[in-house]
Amino acid sequence: MASAPQQQSLPLFYNGLEPLSSELHANYKIQPQETAPFLANQHAIPVTVDEFALIQRFMPIVFSSGDDSVPLALMGMNEGVNVFVGDNGELLEPNIYVPAYVRRYPYMLARLRPDAQELSLCFDPTSPSLGEFDDGQALFEDGQPTEVTRGILAFAESFEQAGARTQQFMAELREMDLLMDGEMSIQPEGATQPFIYRGFQMVNEEKLNDLRGDQLRKMMKSGMLPLLHAHLFSLSLMRDVFGRQLQQGKAPQPEFVN
Repeated sequence: MASAPQQQSLPLFYNGLEPLSSELHANYKIQPQETAPFLANQHAIPVTVDEFALIQRFMPIVFSSGDDSVPLALMGMNEGVNVFVGDNGELLEPNIYVPAYVRRYPYMLARLRPDAQELSLCFDPTSPSLGEFDDGQALFEDGQPTEVTRGILAFAESFEQAGARTQQFMAELREMDLLMDGEMSIQPEGATQPFIYRGFQMVNEEKLNDLRGDQLRKMMKSGMLPLLHAHLFSLSLMRDVFGRQLQQGKAPQPEFVN
């Protein structure tokens, strides 16, 4: 029987992790959820480099602070604010791109033991989307994973592969020393003071432009340069996201915001 995965802390959104088992969960079914309440108060969502091209059309891409920085999509400019999702977790616009990290929930691949080589498909047992329901899509039939379960596993594996590419991308960014502390000042019409946002990192465009030609060619061939440009282009959307906050009555007081 599979044991529960051991971890120091749980990832964003997850309240627990349990390995999916054909024995323990033989009668489990999935009931698709039309809302995502867990997303309503989250303003920054981890993303992979595979998503940059799509995300840059809707929301800013920044990098978290610290040495182990990761890319983040800003769905709000302030903690606890998500301008793309209603208070009940419903999408406010049907065509907005939803990051894969969100779509993966409540599943993920995890090591059942710290020394384990293989990853196992796990789920958050507190999620209302799966359980021993009368109706829904079965996870197992005759002790074997259904097509639905195989699809979930394939998506989780694809996400892990994208995560590995993202880690390599971030390692190269750090090696080239292209990240710097970010700051964005937004002064709405009629405000006496600007809203100043810090606490994130961004690509140093001046350093990027000063790279040697051979370095830029290498980055272009590897696909890294277009990713950096997607990030830089997306930063202008900070003002759009802030504008949505104003429209929704979720803007903070006009003072320094970290």
